[in-house]
Amino acid sequence: MSAGTAMTPPMIIQGGMGIGVSNWQLARAVATRGQLGVVSGTCVDSLMVRRLQDGDIGGDIRRAMKRFPLPDVSADALLKYFIPAGERGDQPYKLLPMWRETVSKARLQITMLSSFVEVYLAKEGHSGVVGINLLTKVQMPNLATLYGAMLAGVDYVLMGAGIPKDIPGVLDAFARRMPGRIRFDVEGAARGDVHEIQFDPSEHFADGAPLLRRPKFLPIVSSHSLATMLAKKANGAVDGFVVEGPTAGGHNAPPRGHTQLDVNGEPIYTERDEADLSEMRALGYPFWLAGGTASPESLKDALDQGAAGVQIGTLFAYSDESGLETPLKTQVLDEVRRGGVRVKTDAKASPTGFPFKVVELDETNSVEAQYAARERVCDLGYLRSAYVRPDGRTDYRCPAEPVETYVKKGGAIEDTIGRKCLCNALFANIGQAQVRGDSVERALLTSGNDFTPVARMLEDRMHYSAGDAIDYLLQDVGVTAEFAAA
Repeated sequence: MSAGTAMTPPMIIQGGMGIGVSNWQLARAVATRGQLGVVSGTCVDSLMVRRLQDGDIGGDIRRAMKRFPLPDVSADALLKYFIPAGERGDQPYKLLPMWRETVSKARLQITMLSSFVEVYLAKEGHSGVVGINLLTKVQMPNLATLYGAMLAGVDYVLMGAGIPKDIPGVLDAFARRMPGRIRFDVEGAARGDVHEIQFDPSEHFADGAPLLRRPKFLPIVSSHSLATMLAKKANGAVDGFVVEGPTAGGHNAPPRGHTQLDVNGEPIYTERDEADLSEMRALGYPFWLAGGTASPESLKDALDQGAAGVQIGTLFAYSDESGLETPLKTQVLDEVRRGGVRVKTDAKASPTGFPFKVVELDETNSVEAQYAARERVCDLGYLRSAYVRPDGRTDYRCPAEPVETYVKKGGAIEDTIGRKCLCNALFANIGQAQVRGDSVERALLTSGNDFTPVARMLEDRMHYSAGDAIDYLLQDVGVTAEFAAA
């Protein structure tokens, strides 16, 4: 079964959480149970090369690399980045070149390879459906990431954190072996000076790029008005929507209108920020509800309101198969048992400018004093923004980089206050913290507001699987979670 042949859409979408949290193991576990398993495409290129430097325990990455249709690219990646298990020691991870508006062919190809590997492994050995989640805001890697995922036969593409109206046309073009392009945001660009990022499949295949199956496209939206706009103005077919409320984990849409903060510095959301589901039903597209929906009662309520189902992140993030480092999972699950998990919607933490949910946890970068002691560095750069320098050239800056560097690049010093390096922190979440001399990057965990479903899942267990979570969610809707693998 593929996205193109499925008789009915999946009832449960597993969220595309963070860097490597929604990994191929989790997506595969969900897909083999008849639901939509989703891999995270954010920083997937750096994720793959770090796995190689950690020794690729079990050989899964190298096995998938052998199936990539450009064998020289796989061979070159192994030569540059593979280190047998145990030999890296406490040396820092070798980094890929940071993304720019225009990058080398080799930089594009290792990104294609990385998303191919993640999707290939998620789809391996079964006939369930697998999607990839990307942040619209992270523009520069997205085209190469999408193309690599399509080479592996990805069934769905999900994108939020922005307005992805160019993406349907990109998927159409890639399926037809044509170049895809998106508008590239450059602050300070002159009126009429349009910047674009383009990816041409034909540049990578000497004998012609293959015809590919076009995946279904699901934008992640916070309002019915945005869904309506995308349905009318996207440059290709939209196949449904994920309607995400402000209690969902990760990046959230800001409140509508002027943002007001409560006494804890968190954005105040009101009824204006709730999507009108009657308007969603009137659009005629399948839609899934996200944010506080991880219970059998919420799933049934979503179905009763005309939704195709729900998207769930937090419940799957703490399952056995997710990529979160085991000590972090254990620490949070212990807090859940004690009823003491605190999640803050931080209006400042993310360099993107979007509110970002942070789990307040000891020994992580959620502790302000600990983060303040961190030396600012920007060496991954996925959340950098492009801007025009006084000499007319395009450059890049991030409000979480060293303050003096950001200000020298023309950034406002007030934009740096409270900003945190998510790129490095999210790698620490999955046990791939960068080492710099005597310092090691700390984690910064994100989750949805509601841990009640996690507590209900645990009961007297110490941990639970993705399959356990699916059984729990489907118990009241009269369907089976079983799915016959091919």
